Amino acid sequence: MTVLDRAIRRLPKWLTEKVPRDHWETDEAFHRRRKVVVGTALAGAGVLGASLSTRPDSPQFYGLTAATAATWVVGGLVSGPLHLGRSLGPGGTLRRPVITPVALGVGAFGLFYGAALVARKIPVLDRAISSVLSYADQGDNGLVLLTTLSNGAAEEVFFRGALYAALTEKNSVAASTGVYMLATVATRNPALVLASGVMGALFGLQRRATGGIQAPLLTHLTWSTLMLRYLPPLFRKHPEMPVEAQD
Repeated sequence: MTVLDRAIRRLPKWLTEKVPRDHWETDEAFHRRRKVVVGTALAGAGVLGASLSTRPDSPQFYGLTAATAATWVVGGLVSGPLHLGRSLGPGGTLRRPVITPVALGVGAFGLFYGAALVARKIPVLDRAISSVLSYADQGDNGLVLLTTLSNGAAEEVFFRGALYAALTEKNSVAASTGVYMLATVATRNPALVLASGVMGALFGLQRRATGGIQAPLLTHLTWSTLMLRYLPPLFRKHPEMPVEAQD
C-alpha cells in the first residue's frame, strides 16, 4: 500500500467511499475523450498564462479570462458525457451533494486564511499572493466576482469532469491534480501553483467519491467566493503616513 493510499484511508468516509455508479464507455469514445482533453489542456494553459500577464481591470484581462473559461467548458463538453454525481445519505440513499461540499469550501477557506497569515511573513509568497490579488483589488467588484466564479466552475467541468474521466481509475486523483498544477504553472505564480495542488487533490477526492462534478464545483465556488471577499484586504499594501514636518 502506497503512502497516498494510507493517507486516503484516514480521511472521512464521505470523502473516500465511492457511491455506486456506471460510467462505462466504449474504447473509441475513451480514446476520443483523451485526444480532446490533451488539446484543451494545452490551449487552456496558454490562455490562462496570457490572462495573468495583462494589466488588472483592462479589457484584455476580462477578455482572456472569459476565453479561458470558455476553453475549459467547451473542451469538457465536447470530450463526452459528464456526470453530476451523488453522495450517500441516511440509510444508504443516494442524493445530490450540496450541504457537505459547501461546508467543505468554508473549511478550506479557513485553512487558507490561516496559511495566508503565515505567507505574509514570507517575501516570495507575499509578493506572489499580492500579485494575484491585485486583479481583485484593482478591478470592478462585480466583474471580478463573475470572472472568478465562471472560471472556477469551468475548471471543474474540465479537470474533474473531462480530464478525470480520461484517466485510469487507479491514478485519477493524483494524475488530475498533477495536470491541474501543470496548467497553473503557466501563470508563473508559485502561490497559485501551491493552491492548485492542495485544492486539486481535495476536488479530485470529491470527484472520486461522488462520481461527478457537482461536489467539487460547489466546494470550489464557495472557497473562491470567500477567498475573493476576505483575502485582498489582508495583502493590501497601505502607503506609509507622511511624517509631519518638525517646527
